[in-house]
Amino acid sequence: MIRTTLTRPWLEARFDTEKRVLSWAVNKPGFALADRIVWREVRNADLPVDLDVDQWLSGELQRSGRTDAVVFLTSRDVSAFVVREHTCDDISAQCVATVGLSNAERVGHRLQRDHQSWGTINIAVGINVGMTDAARIEALTIAAQARTLAVHDVGLQLATGPATGTGTDCIAIASPPGAERYAGLHTAIGEAVGRAVYDAVLQGAQDWMASVREVADV
Repeated sequence: MIRTTLTRPWLEARFDTEKRVLSWAVNKPGFALADRIVWREVRNADLPVDLDVDQWLSGELQRSGRTDAVVFLTSRDVSAFVVREHTCDDISAQCVATVGLSNAERVGHRLQRDHQSWGTINIAVGINVGMTDAARIEALTIAAQARTLAVHDVGLQLATGPATGTGTDCIAIASPPGAERYAGLHTAIGEAVGRAVYDAVLQGAQDWMASVREVADV
């Protein structure tokens, strides 16, 4: 259902057919039709405070022929992406995630930082069943819940308490248009989405924590 292609600084998750996507991504946010979700890896130096990010990204997308894609930005090495899938009954959800926690936060708090750091969590979820927009919104909340639990379970401690996410996380939920109205925790969609996202984010967070320890030990 999702085919991933890595050509740094780009990571592309392409669907077998065009999907209806819900996200707050920097390109094509809200409800959009797309056949792929794309990551653009950046360095902190690529995004100075006075940069017009929309204009810069528009140029990057035009040069690479990706103006039609839903797009994430991250400073996480995109080659560290994780793919997980879970099936419940006949419902399958696939999750592609990149996980960086360098600007981690605890919900309800904000740390004062003296530098910019954009090692964020970006999550793309493809679901194989046709859904209404209301169900798509509900599925997005399940994905957010799964992300938060995974980050909590990895045990990153901040001055404000255990981390629950980062300041720049983004989630995109994609599925065919259809009649399915519900995607909560009691549904097969909710189980499939929740498990796929939890497993992907937990693995990605563990990988990031291990990479930080390796650097600290050098």
